[in-house]
Amino acid sequence: MFLGALAAPLASTGVSVARRTAARLSPIKRPLEAIARSEARIAARWSAAAHHRLMAVQWGVPPQPEWMDHSIDLHYQFLRDRNPLWAERGVFGGLALKGGDVLELACGDGFNTRNFYSLRSRSVLAVDFDDTAINHARRYSTAPNVEFRLADIRTDMPAGRYDNVVWDAAIEHFTPDEIESIMAAIKGRLTPEGILSGYTLVERSDGAKHLEQHEYEFTDMADLRRFLTPHFANVTVFETVYPSRHNLYFWASDGPVPLGDGWPHAVTG
Repeated sequence: MFLGALAAPLASTGVSVARRTAARLSPIKRPLEAIARSEARIAARWSAAAHHRLMAVQWGVPPQPEWMDHSIDLHYQFLRDRNPLWAERGVFGGLALKGGDVLELACGDGFNTRNFYSLRSRSVLAVDFDDTAINHARRYSTAPNVEFRLADIRTDMPAGRYDNVVWDAAIEHFTPDEIESIMAAIKGRLTPEGILSGYTLVERSDGAKHLEQHEYEFTDMADLRRFLTPHFANVTVFETVYPSRHNLYFWASDGPVPLGDGWPHAVTG
């Protein structure tokens, strides 16, 4: 409470006044920092416990959802497991952004939409066929240049032309025939050098599916690549491997793709 009352006037005053106030507090910085650190530690523990309970309800009580609330990753699972998978998906997808209009397919909770794609894009249209996901995204992941829309991409792919299409953690929810049809629809909506990016996972060695809703899980990088090469001149598929999951990422375009020849955001050689 004390630090909250202190922070409010600092935030609301002018720059010069704030600097003078901060200078006067300099002799007691260490005890103030200790109080703030204790408060942050208590809040973090409470938040982790609360998100643990949220996960237990969402995933322990049937039916299981087809989308993940990534606040659980942020506040609980990342701290518990040390697994950055939930973040690297947004980072690798973000590498492909061209700064224009983005179509995100099967956006789920909208966490990546807001926190990885919206700031570096002119606009983001994010769609999902699950109304619970869209309602959650509209409530918790809004941004001025983001629109969340209910749509089944098998039958209701949004019209328009986009510099990026993001298909993250969703391609495995479709059959091979559906993947082929959706891939053709994606190609028809990308600008000439637009980029498709996304993430999926490798099937388990025991043959069981990672989630019951998955229609097709890929055997390896080559298996995923074969769905992309008929439609795009330049395709990159790469992997990250963790103890509990083998992950696949992809970039596909008729123009340059991240880290490839002609990509303007790197110097090589």
